[in-house]
Amino acid sequence: MSTAVKAASAEKNERIAPGARAAPRERILGAAAELFYRHGIRAVGVEAVAEAAQTNKMTLYRHFSSKDELVAEYLRREVAQAELNWERREAECPGDPLGQLRLWLNDMARHVASGDDRGCPLSNAAVELPEKDHPARRVIEAYKAGVRERLTRLCAAAGLADPDLLADELFLLLEGARVTAQSMGAHGMGERLMRMGEAMIKAHTVPSPAAVD
Repeated sequence: MSTAVKAASAEKNERIAPGARAAPRERILGAAAELFYRHGIRAVGVEAVAEAAQTNKMTLYRHFSSKDELVAEYLRREVAQAELNWERREAECPGDPLGQLRLWLNDMARHVASGDDRGCPLSNAAVELPEKDHPARRVIEAYKAGVRERLTRLCAAAGLADPDLLADELFLLLEGARVTAQSMGAHGMGERLMRMGEAMIKAHTVPSPAAVD
């Protein structure tokens, strides 16, 4: 195991309070999520995950039939968290699709601006897992398609022109911003993402009749 992975494992173990240990399956998934995201799926073996989860390979394989299935379940949990974030946006801006869209844009800008952000875990996984028959690929492809469809629905509900195109523009803006933040640094990236996103929304805003007159 590399020094970086060992350090992450030790850090993970220190956060487990005595008497408050989670069940083995939850510890395994928590350790996998942290290690896979920080170091990459290919770079982290099941031994490292088991050690970080304070368990062993036998227990890991009792809960997950293979590393591939562990990866797929890790990504399903990421998708579930993303769904909770959409529910939060709906609760904060009920009946306001444009407000929800802007909340999403603000959340994404904050993530991109964070020096701790390594991009979208599902996009990262897609790069590492090109095999179409990998169980995680179905999770990734369904999630990405779902995000684009949701953006299209919000753009349409907000009365913005050409909602399909705007959804593509916003989606590609975010994907590109996350990659750029990794290669060139995140300084100022969140602010630029917000400005560009708002400019895209403005370009698709249908003028009111009064404004036309």
